[in-house]
Amino acid sequence: MTVPIILVTAGGLARETASACLHPCWSGGPLLGYLDDDPAKAGTTIAGLPVLGALQSVGEHPEAKLVVCAGQGASRRSIVGRLAELGIGDDRYATIVDPSVHVPASCTVGVGSILLGGTVLTAGVRVGAHVVCMPNVVLTHDDVLSDFATLAAGVVLGGTVHVGEAAYLGMNASVRQQRSVGAEATLGMGSVLLSDQPAETIWAGVPARSLTWAREPK
Repeated sequence: MTVPIILVTAGGLARETASACLHPCWSGGPLLGYLDDDPAKAGTTIAGLPVLGALQSVGEHPEAKLVVCAGQGASRRSIVGRLAELGIGDDRYATIVDPSVHVPASCTVGVGSILLGGTVLTAGVRVGAHVVCMPNVVLTHDDVLSDFATLAAGVVLGGTVHVGEAAYLGMNASVRQQRSVGAEATLGMGSVLLSDQPAETIWAGVPARSLTWAREPK
């Protein structure tokens, strides 16, 4: 018997995740619904699934696995922290891999992570916990995605790229091989990263540069 799944937060990413779980080839557990702290969503139905209550009511569903579907990595990290205070450990999280995605034996995907349709992993890729890869992300050999990283649709990483914890890579951004994106950094959509991006910075452009560069002393 497969274990049922509850999606934590009921926004756009949650609906996309639900679509993966409703795919005809999905082999995981059935969806029970959502947990969301927004009082306006209480008792409603979203994309055919009920909002079961706020996060505090997680104890009412001890049999279910959880997937945190907040779009920003820092938000997912905060929610995972709150759930830990309620006694939720790593064993309570499901990992969602769209049926269109092949995970080679040399690759690993951490608990709570979400790989949406068209994501590609080639060889030796390591995906941490609670990572989100939107549709058509390409991860080539030996890439490492740290916990809570978010890669928007169409991101492409060259080989041996490291993405730091809770970093965010915007749509269609690309990163040259053997480069890194620091923890909690943001790389703008359509950007081409040719050098290492420091932690907690915002870069964009082709090639990508700090958005504060024009104001820096020459």
